[in-house]
Amino acid sequence: MTARKPYHHGNLHQKLLEEATRMIGEQGVDGISMRSLAERVGVSRTAAYHHFKDKNALLCAIAEQGFEKWQTHFAQLMREQSGDMNGWLKAFVRSYLDLSWEHPEEYDLMFGRPVWKNGEPTESLKSASFACFQDYVDLIRSWQGKGKLSKNIDCLRLAQVSWSMLHGMSRLLNDGIYLDRNSIDAMSDSAVEMILAAATT
Repeated sequence: MTARKPYHHGNLHQKLLEEATRMIGEQGVDGISMRSLAERVGVSRTAAYHHFKDKNALLCAIAEQGFEKWQTHFAQLMREQSGDMNGWLKAFVRSYLDLSWEHPEEYDLMFGRPVWKNGEPTESLKSASFACFQDYVDLIRSWQGKGKLSKNIDCLRLAQVSWSMLHGMSRLLNDGIYLDRNSIDAMSDSAVEMILAAATT
C-alpha cells in the first residue's frame, strides 16, 4: 500500500476548490465526491471535510467563487465607464460571455440545477449572487436617473430580462450549439441594440 504523501500547499481550501473544478470539467458533477477529491489532492477525507462539510457545500463554494470573480470584473468595468452607454454595454455583454466561456464549470454551478434546484444554496452563495445582480440593477437605475434610459420601464424587470438574454447566449455558446465567436460578437451587439431600443422609448 502506497503511503499518502504529505500535503504542503499553504491554502488547502483554495486547492480543493481548484481541483474540484478541474474534476467537474473532466467527469461532471456526478463524478466527483469528497472522497475522490481528497484522494486527488493527496489529503485525508477529514482534512477535506474540515473545509467543506459535504459535496453541496463544495459546489456552492465553487459557484460563489464565480460570482466573486464576476463582481470584481464588474467593478473594473464600472471604473472604466464613460459617457458612451452603448459602448459600455457592449463591453459588459462581451465580458459576461467571456467569463462564462473561460470558466464553464463555475458558470454551470452559478446558475445551474445542481446547486439551485437539486442542492441547497448556502446563505453566502445567495448573498454573493444577489450582490452581483443588484449591482446591475443599480447601474440601470442610475442611468434612468441621468435620463439615459426611460423611466417608463421598471429597472428590475429590465435587468432580469437582459440578464436572461445573456444567460441564454452563454448557454448556447458553452453547450457547443454556437461555436463561431464572430457570430456571438455580432449577436452581442444586436442584444445591446435591442436592450437600448426597449429602454429608451
